[in-house]
Amino acid sequence: MESNFIEKEWINYLLSKPCSDDSFPFGPEAHVFKVFNKMFALIGYRDGQLAITLKAKPEDVTFLTEEFKGTERGYHMSKKHWITISSSEDITMSMIESWIDSSYDLVVSKLTKKQKMML
Repeated sequence: MESNFIEKEWINYLLSKPCSDDSFPFGPEAHVFKVFNKMFALIGYRDGQLAITLKAKPEDVTFLTEEFKGTERGYHMSKKHWITISSSEDITMSMIESWIDSSYDLVVSKLTKKQKMML
């Protein structure tokens, strides 16, 4: 699958999350997605390959990096709480969507009651 197509699919899915917005605070090479100013995803290219970085529970980071060859501990992020996923044969779009959902939910769980009510 073409990386531009995959990138657009990821962007559309990320922006479909309630109160999600995007920006480029680190420059044009890092597309950041936040909910109430709290980052839950970052899309960029690593070694010329499209990658998405997502927040995850520490135990999930360990499991995913051991289980899937297209995953590694967060690139330029906390290695304990973030995972970077590159396009890989063993990772499907539905898996990415599930991991995006988990990342978003983790960040939302830390929001204030008022912010949660606005979702």
